[in-house]
Amino acid sequence: MPDHGLVTDFLHAASDPRTIESQRADKPNCWTIDPSALLTTCATGRFDLGTGEDIYNSILPAIEVAQYEVILVTCFWARSHTLDRLNDSLRKLSASAIARKSKVAVRICFSSSSLWQKLFHTTSLEGSIVSPTKWSSQLGLPANDELPGLDLETKSIFVRPFSVMHPKFIVVDRQVAFLPSCNISWEDWFEGCIELRGSIVAQFARFWQAFWANDHTSEYNLPRDIPQSVLDGHGESNKTDQTQALFLPSPHRRNPRLSFPWQAAAPPPPTPLNIFVLTALSNAKRTIFMQTPNLTSQPVIAALLAALDRGVNVRILTSEKLMRLEQIVTAGTTTARCVERFVTEYESAGRQRSDDRDLEAGSLLQSGRLSILYYTPRHGAEKQSNEPVQSHLKLTIIDDEVVVLGSGNMDRASWYTSQELGVAVFSRDLAARIIDDLQASMKDREKVVFNSQP
Repeated sequence: MPDHGLVTDFLHAASDPRTIESQRADKPNCWTIDPSALLTTCATGRFDLGTGEDIYNSILPAIEVAQYEVILVTCFWARSHTLDRLNDSLRKLSASAIARKSKVAVRICFSSSSLWQKLFHTTSLEGSIVSPTKWSSQLGLPANDELPGLDLETKSIFVRPFSVMHPKFIVVDRQVAFLPSCNISWEDWFEGCIELRGSIVAQFARFWQAFWANDHTSEYNLPRDIPQSVLDGHGESNKTDQTQALFLPSPHRRNPRLSFPWQAAAPPPPTPLNIFVLTALSNAKRTIFMQTPNLTSQPVIAALLAALDRGVNVRILTSEKLMRLEQIVTAGTTTARCVERFVTEYESAGRQRSDDRDLEAGSLLQSGRLSILYYTPRHGAEKQSNEPVQSHLKLTIIDDEVVVLGSGNMDRASWYTSQELGVAVFSRDLAARIIDDLQASMKDREKVVFNSQP
């Protein structure tokens, strides 16, 4: 299939010698020499919305029927109903493996479980493997003797001061990947998850292999018990693997490159995810929809203002009071302050445009329409135990045809210090499906902050 125009622009930017040089010390960085290795295809399955517990309830049936391997990567790990459900699924998986007289490899990877854990965590990228004797007391997992059918390993990686490993994904038998926005945690937040099959699944496995398994060989390694037919099946997904996609990692950086409020923001690290999002925003022609937990990344806000100046309509749904202390520590500001400044700059640009208009030359291109909304729980949510109280979904849709999902927020931490992982899918059908689902889910959950006149 022909490459989408954005792919060409992305590969050009990612192949810049300065970009390549800046990524040499990144881990992982296997794509640096050949960014086209990130180009892939996928078959999109179900797209689910709900709380984190809802999302994992949709994923766990696939984990329970795994035959060979489960890779589960998350950021925050906490005792919760979600963890209780995962534990039940691990017990079922173990029993199934015992019945088949086999073992299933399970790799659980996370970055944060408590402030204490992060303060005293090793800064080595080798990470810390949790002893099986501490699974129950430290992580709330079943005891080792409850899971005789599993070859289970749990590992954490965190790099002080701010470099959390933020990706969240699950790979089952190297055949299907799930990309949720939620953690294994207790937060009742609004989340999403997409199911992916086809060639892109191998990209998730390679990323895990290079970073979490610390295997830096270029060879794609399968667990011993997975037959070759599984590897052979990655190239063709029963001829349904026809949607063009980009796998978009964003390695962590230790230097937060902080600046004072009166200084211009430092350029963000040129990671594949950062490069693609900025390229997509700068190439948008008609519409940009963005749903993000927070909005404190100045490069993103600048790109959105530039798009509005070109006449692109922008709609943003974010949270007013989510993780405010974290935002102040990592960004020196909050989403509410950035939204206020964003609106001020937009209105100022509109007034300047009006003043510069030459009536004899005809009207100039109008600014795009800007809509900013805050997520709000439905009325009476305090009486509904499953009502999401904040929005944690990370989603960008460009021109109703390019969908970006993953772990990356539009905040400073995600853009400068955290490890992130995203996927861009080039599909009008997927964009339309997600927009329809979101419109239904957001009914009575939006509060208008700003809405410019048409």
